[in-house]
Amino acid sequence: MIELVGLKKSFGEVEALRGVTLDVPCGTVGLLGPNGAGKSTLIRILLGLIKPTAGTAGVLGVSSTERPLDVRARVGYMPEDDCHIPGLSAVGYVAYAAELSGLPPDDAIRRSHEVLDYVGMNEERYRLVETYSTGMRQRIKLAQAVVHDPEVLLLDEPTNGMDPGGRDDMLELIRDIASTAKVSVLVSSHLLPDVEEVCGHIVVLGMGAVRLQGDLADLRTAEAGLFDLRLKGETTGFLAALAEAGGRARPAAHGLLRVTLPRDASARTLVELAHRTAVQIRCLRPARNTLEEVFVQAVGEKGDTWTADAATGAENAHS
Repeated sequence: MIELVGLKKSFGEVEALRGVTLDVPCGTVGLLGPNGAGKSTLIRILLGLIKPTAGTAGVLGVSSTERPLDVRARVGYMPEDDCHIPGLSAVGYVAYAAELSGLPPDDAIRRSHEVLDYVGMNEERYRLVETYSTGMRQRIKLAQAVVHDPEVLLLDEPTNGMDPGGRDDMLELIRDIASTAKVSVLVSSHLLPDVEEVCGHIVVLGMGAVRLQGDLADLRTAEAGLFDLRLKGETTGFLAALAEAGGRARPAAHGLLRVTLPRDASARTLVELAHRTAVQIRCLRPARNTLEEVFVQAVGEKGDTWTADAATGAENAHS
């Protein structure tokens, strides 16, 4: 879907991207990173809206710097910030986006109604866009992004500001677009549960560089000797016996213990320890990292805060 080679972008003295080389497969891909990590800068370079300081970027084999119009003809873009035109209804706005993509006026109106039906806009489509709620504006932004049947969708914070019901609807639309229409989707978001729900592959940016990339299932697979355990009974003796055997435990989500065993131990070791210390094992399974744990391991507990504010401010000043 995306190919980057030595991609750099500076805003004055701030390096938003620092020599990024990356191949992103087709499918549903999550682009993660702290604020200011370079996510929005990368998307704008891919669309040919800004030029890189050095390196190359391409979408579907087409250069974003040399042929930006060809890229934008094949790509749909849903920006994080509102991009509506005051004084237009949803129908007029989406039809205008369709005409900009090359559709004749009559076809643009017809197609506008089709995609507004798809994203769940009913009679509200005839109201002025400035009267809409945040959730309705997000739906319209998605509609204008898909009105020209793109091969790739770039979605920047697609659930931003939506209530739980609207968020679920948006994620379901993204899943349907990817699976039914066979469109490759890049979701840039700071909401890890959203990415975990719809994406099969992730890229983590930090301080303008790639910190981690891979299939989510592979990245969530924890190392051998790591288990999730739930016990019933007095656990003091069990934990002491576990420590004597060279293991350790810490609290995890949903009342579980995340247990780490030495290399020569196995799940059978835990069963034997439980029997010896008279506790019951109610759950025992190989541990899987959450996306949050994967993310924290990649960028650190606090993220790249010193770069984040500077990069975000510099990028906004040059937009």
